[in-house]
Amino acid sequence: MGRIRFDWRKNWTKVVGGVTLATLAIICIRVLVWEHYYYAEKEGSERAAVISTPSTKNDEVDETEISASDIDNYTVSADRPRYLKIESLGIEKARILPVGLSNSRQIETPNNIFDVGWYTDSSKPGAGGTMVIDGHNGGPTKVGVFKYLPNLAEGEIIIVERGDGREFKYQVVENKQYSLDEANAHMNSAVNSPIPGRESLTLITCSGDWSDTQKTYMSRQFVRAILIN
Repeated sequence: MGRIRFDWRKNWTKVVGGVTLATLAIICIRVLVWEHYYYAEKEGSERAAVISTPSTKNDEVDETEISASDIDNYTVSADRPRYLKIESLGIEKARILPVGLSNSRQIETPNNIFDVGWYTDSSKPGAGGTMVIDGHNGGPTKVGVFKYLPNLAEGEIIIVERGDGREFKYQVVENKQYSLDEANAHMNSAVNSPIPGRESLTLITCSGDWSDTQKTYMSRQFVRAILIN
């Protein structure tokens, strides 16, 4: 009977290859298991998604002036924004209504041109994040609440009154106009503070020229302000 020769080089290659395949299989299994539990944990929570700026169709808005009694009787929960005040623009006490996203993922605006809208997925006043508020610049025949927003200068004060009566003062640090395409790209910045770690407020309205074809204004105005009190 002849000797059995052990080719260690050939068998060592097989051993290394087997160990490598086994290691890769274990890594793939662990990644799949982690991914399963991660998405199960996140199920039902709000996920990051692209949103775009408000769109205005002037022929669909309400130009009815809001009575003083309707303004005074407007109530919200204690921690939500209730009124917006900008003395330099003559905005004495605009109601802040909650708004969400449309089917096209644009931030909605209140129907009435004298109200402003608080995007409910943004921060609340005093919560430390960035609060996003939008409003109309006008309707077919009347000037809206944010008509003169482009005139708001750096350093001026914006006041948000909360449902519990507490007032939060924000100082303007930036006021810029962007084309429609630029504005949609700018939304990622608008929902974050211009100064990291500081609570902030972003105001948005339509501006620029009106397009009969697209039925919207071709620019958006962004005012960014920092909490100072």
